[in-house]
Amino acid sequence: MNALRSTVDLGLSPDRTGKVREIFDLGDQLFIVATDRISAYDVVMDQLVPGRGCMLTIMTLAWLKLFPDVPNHLVTADPEQFPAPFADHRDALAGRSMLVRKAAAFPVECIARGYITGSGWRSYQAEGHICDHVLPQGLLKSQLLPEILFTPSTKAEQGHDENISFEEACVTIGEADASTLRDLTLKIYGTGADYAADRGVLIADTKFEFGKIDGRIVLIDEVLTPDSSRFWPAADHVPGEEPPSWDKQILRNHLDTLDWDKTYPPPHLPDEVLEHTARRYREVLDILFPEEVARWQSVLS
Repeated sequence: MNALRSTVDLGLSPDRTGKVREIFDLGDQLFIVATDRISAYDVVMDQLVPGRGCMLTIMTLAWLKLFPDVPNHLVTADPEQFPAPFADHRDALAGRSMLVRKAAAFPVECIARGYITGSGWRSYQAEGHICDHVLPQGLLKSQLLPEILFTPSTKAEQGHDENISFEEACVTIGEADASTLRDLTLKIYGTGADYAADRGVLIADTKFEFGKIDGRIVLIDEVLTPDSSRFWPAADHVPGEEPPSWDKQILRNHLDTLDWDKTYPPPHLPDEVLEHTARRYREVLDILFPEEVARWQSVLS
């Protein structure tokens, strides 16, 4: 499988370059390409994870099919329908690219937590709550929460996002929109978590992004991927312990063993860490969406 570091290598000129995605502004539409770059702690690693961008995009497309009643920004991911100049690079862009409608993104990320882990666990240990959700005493790391929590955060252009309360989200975007985003977040997470649980996968937490198109709230960006979520094998879940993951936690765990201050430049990554990450991304994609894997086999092989 050929790896893609940047669309610049194809002779294209993105209008915006993120840590993973490159975006082309086509007026009322955007063309979004997921590269094979990988980041952690807001630092892009020097090495690539071949096929990673395809796996993230294909999983997003598969989830969108499961939420037909949730409006989203997708126009097409069919390479035969890509506009110029992308049509000239169908082979390189297939499976990792989406043509979408341009949306006015909300300046908050919408996080759903079903299990206590990550920053939520750290907050609970320090303060006994997560954002404005007071929790019972004695919860264990990785334990199922009494109820699914909606914990919004800021969307920082630079540095780390910061958890905020629902009330703060209301101040930022208005109570009506904040309530709608909360309800959509809990609904989508609940549906996705049930689907995954039936296949032996726990979705510990995830984050969504939403925007508005013609005044209507729509789901945008990636959806329930190993980058935006924590996936755990249900069979290996033991409260009090961190389960093996099917997500970017593999890379974070390796980096946490290094003498690295989590600023640029990144450390060199061993091949086995990159291969392990790619293998686990593919494993969970195979488990959750084997039909989509078969459909996109030509770009995943």
